[in-house]
Amino acid sequence: MPDELLPDDLLIDRLAADLKPVRPRTNGRDGLLVGALCILELALFLLTGAMRPDMPVAMHHPSFWWKLTSLGLIAAVSGTASVVSFHPAGSPRRGIRWVLAIVLACLAVGWGLDSGRAGWAALDARLDWRHGVQCLVKMLLLALPAVAGLAVLMRRGAPTDRSGTAWSVGIAAAAWGAFVFVFACPSDDPLYIAFWYMLACLSVAVVSRLLLPVLARW
Repeated sequence: MPDELLPDDLLIDRLAADLKPVRPRTNGRDGLLVGALCILELALFLLTGAMRPDMPVAMHHPSFWWKLTSLGLIAAVSGTASVVSFHPAGSPRRGIRWVLAIVLACLAVGWGLDSGRAGWAALDARLDWRHGVQCLVKMLLLALPAVAGLAVLMRRGAPTDRSGTAWSVGIAAAAWGAFVFVFACPSDDPLYIAFWYMLACLSVAVVSRLLLPVLARW
C-alpha cells in the first residue's frame, strides 16, 4: 500500500521505525566540554615552554593580575552566555550586557593602574607596534580552538538568536585566547594591554559574528 494511503498512526510508526534515540544535550554537558577544551589548550601551551621567563617577578605586578582576572571574567561570563544560548529558549543578550559592563569596569581599573606611569607622552614606545602586532597574531591563533569548539556546539544546538550567539561565542573565544597568552605576554603596561588585547578580541568577535550564523544555520 502506498505511504500516502496508510493510516496516520501506521505511517508515523513506519517513518519512526529506523530512528535511533539521540542523547539530549544539556548546558552542563556542553559547559564541561568547553571547559575541558580550554584546560587542554592551556596545558599544552604551558607545556611547550611558552611561559614568560620572568613569571615570578610578573606575579608581583598588579597589572598582571588585572589582565588575568579581567580576561578570565570576560571569558567565563560570555562562555556561559554562549552555552545557554545554544538552547532554543536561551538568549545571549543578557550575558553580552554583563560582558560590556565588565569590560568597562576592567578598563576603569586599568586606567587607575596606569595613572602612575609616564602617561601619553611616550605613546609610540609604550604601544610598541612591532611587538604588538606579533602579540595580536598569537592571540588570534590561540582563540581558534575555542572558536572551533563553540562553533561545533552551536551547530549541534538550536540557537534562535544566531547573531547574538555568534557575538557571544566570538567574545568568549577571544577572551580565552588572550587569557592563555597572558602567561607568555612580556608586557605589563596597562595601555599596551588595553590596546592590543582589545584589538585582538574585537577582531575575533567580528569575524565570528560574520561567519558563525552562516555555518551554524539549521
